[in-house]
Amino acid sequence: MRVPATIVVFVVLACTVNAQWRYRDPNAPRLPDGKIDVKAPAPRTPSGAVDFSGIWQTDVKYNFNLGADLKPEDIVMLAWAQALQAERRDNNGKDDPEGLCLPPGFPRVNGVPFPQKIVQLPGAIIILYETRTTFRQIFFDNGHTLPSDPQPTWMGYSKGRWDGDTLIVETTGFNDKTWLDDAGHPHSEQMKVTERFRRPSFGQLLVDITIDDPKTYAKPWTVTQAFQLAADNELIEYVCNENNLDVPHLVGK
Repeated sequence: MRVPATIVVFVVLACTVNAQWRYRDPNAPRLPDGKIDVKAPAPRTPSGAVDFSGIWQTDVKYNFNLGADLKPEDIVMLAWAQALQAERRDNNGKDDPEGLCLPPGFPRVNGVPFPQKIVQLPGAIIILYETRTTFRQIFFDNGHTLPSDPQPTWMGYSKGRWDGDTLIVETTGFNDKTWLDDAGHPHSEQMKVTERFRRPSFGQLLVDITIDDPKTYAKPWTVTQAFQLAADNELIEYVCNENNLDVPHLVGK
């Protein structure tokens, strides 16, 4: 059973991801001492595309503040959004959907202190998130188009295309119920997220994430998240609603 998310944060900051399964990737390049050669070239699919498959973990700082690496002037919120973020902060995050075991939404799901698994197929990429046991589907084929009038969802609708070795993913169709981070950065249903996936080496994944939401922000803003390969690891089941100890502490001011 998972410990509450509020406790997990401190555990992850203090240690690296440990394997939950007795698993050893038979295809991973290794050094003479048996450790994964994280500097080896990125793998490729039979078609020659960069293969992003693997278990990945990013820095938990992005869960606290998606714009942690940016200057304050890089994220220019409109007046209503500033007021909403201040209200969330002053109320100690009482209405944070994560505390109620609702989906974290995207891109917040990237920053939570749990790994994610990328499964790359010829026509799509599937991302499985250990947190809330949720997922994304990123389609490549022309049979899937982004909906013009979507049913708003927590994770959005994603379509991908290749630009050389970079995978560009556009995601739209969000509801406005999620926060971008613990800092309470808001967004509207008009938000469009564009990602640029790059795998410069076997053990590193870089994703440039651009938030474009003219109803909430005066201009688009971009953050680059670095992910490290959690080699010889697998996901485990995480059911947030089981033994959720956060709710009694969400009392506001």
